[in-house]
This record gives sequence, structure tokens and C-alpha cells, in this order.
Amino acid sequence: MVSVTVLAHQLVQSYLKAGDIAVDATTGNGHDTLFLAKLVGATGRVFSVDLQRAACDATEKRLTDAGVENVTLFCGNHAEIASMLPADLLGHVSVVVFNLGYLPGGDKQIITTTDGTIAALNGSLALLKSGGVICVAAYRGHPGGAEEAVAVEHWMNDQALMGHHRIEFARPANEVAPLLLALRKA
Repeated sequence: MVSVTVLAHQLVQSYLKAGDIAVDATTGNGHDTLFLAKLVGATGRVFSVDLQRAACDATEKRLTDAGVENVTLFCGNHAEIASMLPADLLGHVSVVVFNLGYLPGGDKQIITTTDGTIAALNGSLALLKSGGVICVAAYRGHPGGAEEAVAVEHWMNDQALMGHHRIEFARPANEVAPLLLALRKA
């Protein structure tokens, strides 16, 4: 079975090209940020957000080690993503990615929350250009993770009713396996 991360990267890759703008709304250890930065190239830009200083530091080191300079890193709450990023990005972002849960190797008590994630999704939708994609890896195996995944699914269903396109993936049979959820802006 293909991992959620591999599927997410395949999806994102089909929506990003050199010169585009992308956002990593949950930086973590910087793997997605680096992946996005390579896809958009030197003429593109990635904005990356994480609440935890350890995540920001790990990402900064990963980017420095890779010689990547097209990333702006913000240490802050993804719930405030739309106000954190430059106002001129509204309607110009090609892709926003989320990995919901906790920082791998970090404090497992610090997790994304349903309310914060829904606020971040609303802000991300405002940032997206027409045809842009929000891609969410929702990890359901930690306390609060299953409820957060359900809320994200409901949010995406609501957006589909408003004309946006929900991208469907096979649902894993295991109730705690991660889900990949995505929405393309109309």
C-alpha cells in the first residue's frame, strides 16, 4: 500500500510548477516544505508555518543543509495563516499542504486542534487561486485525531456544496490509519 505522504506528494506535484507559490501550513520537520521548495524552484516561493520552535528550527536546518533559499518560515499558529502571510498572496497560492497531528519526535501533547485547523482551512481557501489545491494528511491515531479528521471531511463536503471540487481517495479500512483529503478551488 502506498503511504499517505507519497500520495500527497504525487497530488501536489501535479498542481505545482516552477515559479508558483505554495504553503506548508504545518511545517513539522520540514520534509514537505523542502519538497515544495524544490517543486517551485528558485523563481517560486514557499511559506511555511508551525507553532513549535523545535519544528521551525529543524526546518531551518533542513533547508540550510539543502541550500534552499526560497522559503519564508513563520513560527505561529496555522489558525492565523491568512493574516500571517503577506496580503498580496490572497488568490495567488497554488497549493497548501497540511499534516495534522503532532510533531514527529516532538512533544505528543502539542497537537493540531479541530478549531484551529478549520480556521486554517478557511484562511487557506482564501489564499488559493482558482484551480489551486488544499491537501490534508489527517492522522487519526492520536487523541483528538479522529474528530479532527471528521471535521476536515465535513468542511470539505461543505466546500464541495459551494462549487469547489473534493478530490476523493480510497478510504483505509483501519479506523486509525491516516486519511488523505483534498479540495480543488473552483
